[in-house]
Amino acid sequence: MLKRSFDKSKLPSRHVTEGPARAPHRSYYYAMGMSEEEIHQPLVGVATCWNEAAPCNIALNRQAQAVKLGVKEASGTPREFTTITVTDGIAMGHEGMRSSLASREAIADTVELTMRGHCYDALVGLAGCDKSLPGMMMAMIRLNVPSVFIYGGSIMPGRFQGRDVTVQDVFEAVGRHQAGQNSDEELRALEKVACPSAGACGGQFTANTMACVSEAIGLALMNSSGAPAPYESRDQYATASGVAVMSLLEKNIRARDVVTRKSLENAARVVACTGGSTNAGLHLPAMAHEAGIEFDLDDVCEIFRDTPYFVDLKPGGKYVAKDLYEVGGVPVVMKELRKAGLLHEDCVTASGNSIGEELDKVELEADGSVIHPVATPISATGGVVGLKGNLAPEGAIVKVAGMSVEEQVFAGPARVFECEEDAFDAVKSRGYKEGEVIVIRNEGPASGPGMREMLATTAALSGQGMGKKVALITDGRFSGATRGFCVGHVGPESAHCGPIALIEDGDIITIDATKGEISVDLTDGELEARKAKWQGPRKTIYASGALWKYARLVGSTRKGAVTHPGGAEEAHCYMDL
Repeated sequence: MLKRSFDKSKLPSRHVTEGPARAPHRSYYYAMGMSEEEIHQPLVGVATCWNEAAPCNIALNRQAQAVKLGVKEASGTPREFTTITVTDGIAMGHEGMRSSLASREAIADTVELTMRGHCYDALVGLAGCDKSLPGMMMAMIRLNVPSVFIYGGSIMPGRFQGRDVTVQDVFEAVGRHQAGQNSDEELRALEKVACPSAGACGGQFTANTMACVSEAIGLALMNSSGAPAPYESRDQYATASGVAVMSLLEKNIRARDVVTRKSLENAARVVACTGGSTNAGLHLPAMAHEAGIEFDLDDVCEIFRDTPYFVDLKPGGKYVAKDLYEVGGVPVVMKELRKAGLLHEDCVTASGNSIGEELDKVELEADGSVIHPVATPISATGGVVGLKGNLAPEGAIVKVAGMSVEEQVFAGPARVFECEEDAFDAVKSRGYKEGEVIVIRNEGPASGPGMREMLATTAALSGQGMGKKVALITDGRFSGATRGFCVGHVGPESAHCGPIALIEDGDIITIDATKGEISVDLTDGELEARKAKWQGPRKTIYASGALWKYARLVGSTRKGAVTHPGGAEEAHCYMDL
């Protein structure tokens, strides 16, 4: 056991454990079986998003117990608590998806409130599904406490007709089923085997993208994100994370010592070179916002533009998270970035060591299949590209991993839909034509409300064999599992009378991912004339409750769709109260 002594006079938990005035507080701790020694040790929040909503979260409770063993081993007292999560795979394709992005803010808020209310001194956060990863890390940065993040791990790939499959295959099979290309029995057989274990979706979708970010940005221990959820080795990383947070507390290394402008740039590099989810373009600015760092979609896309894409992962590539782990994981990816001079090595990590010091310990090299050498990448620019133009003055984002250069330019007439349901119905009934640009508006953070993902629609298009024959743009989002020429995060959004609110059927839209441009063939004068006739934002059915509140607080997509002023406006530091 690593016996350490801590001066509680400078830690938040002194407010609930020290001195005669705190006798009533201590009585509650004794009621839970805590010893006097445990009460007077640092109190460490162990926060999880455990629930029975989906396989992404189901293993987090087990892993939290391993974290608690590590905290105890290093002379801390763990206090486990849970927060919510909304799982995108189950929320997808219906009204439930409006809750997804808003849940990121709720996770950050509830972890903050729990930590503040009980005066915990440090935080280990475990998360498994898309928005829970950035939500947990945002709470760490907001509180600025010694923090270690740990991912719950990915799901194992399923096997169907002799090949590996993921839930992406099931979404796309729905499109084929609608087109009469597979039977009820085939669809039923696939759905039963696609997700064979606990864990988050296995491709480089949002959860695995943000898991890679957690290592690259330094909040997670190196290689801790890679092992699939069922692997018992995850428990060893969890215990090590509990020990690590106590070391950070001892050294007073806080979350904002780790999350800096340089570490955010490292994280964006890893997203780009792995062909990660476009949702990182929302989450990295939101994490920066918590630290008071100016780092918006433009900054993210600038890094994407000059980062080679060399890790061959689904949905654009061949492999899943388990495969990446087996060839060395994120550390080997970062070693390749270092070879190209694309990494800030001096950034501190959850171990207390720098990125460079951690990478010096890594012996494995790029295997050439999952991780290509950076000198011979799959493509010279990142798997995710930023776009700007008169249709998206505040920017937009598109995932091009797996697309040829020729497929990255598209022009065609607009086919406009006022919401995702209308677009999905049109796709089901083939109410669109090859060569069109499908426009789905009123799906932004405020206009939705909630900025839904469009996977049901995009997967149906792919399943019908039309993924490369049409383009799709929206002020909403796309799942990390989306493939095809799909442009999201178009800003300003419809609710703010961005140009997307003014598009009409037949307008010619041009998207050029090679140049980073998106435009509509209208003059400034024509756009202004349409704006003068605009009837205002579409009314929604959300006139009260959490989504009403979210729609009124949420800011622009470009800055991460955040709901409060952020670190730049802080008047105090929680740890120093």
